[in-house]
Amino acid sequence: MDSVRARQLALELPEAAEKSHFGKADFRVRNRIFMSLPENDRAVIKLDTGQQEMTTAAEPLVFKPVPGGWGRKGWTSIILDACDEQTFRSAIRMSWRNVAPPALRKIFDASQA
Repeated sequence: MDSVRARQLALELPEAAEKSHFGKADFRVRNRIFMSLPENDRAVIKLDTGQQEMTTAAEPLVFKPVPGGWGRKGWTSIILDACDEQTFRSAIRMSWRNVAPPALRKIFDASQA
């Protein structure tokens, strides 16, 4: 996985838009951030604390809590070169679902059935 492919996959999600946050690329659904690319080798996603515990325990070389308070709120780094596309796609969908409005999640879920 690299940042170019990460960007492509993020933008495939419904209503995803690329913007900028503190000079770094971020990806939003209805103006809520679900992923950022602070460096070329890392993405940051919004998980809940249970999801963060699950992903970091299952794949500790891929997923790491962001240091400090943001990490305690579920923000999680993905080490891109350690992550395969299927795992990345699953993780960003989880993050997207965490911030997308319920009606949009419902439409997305119906399209995946």
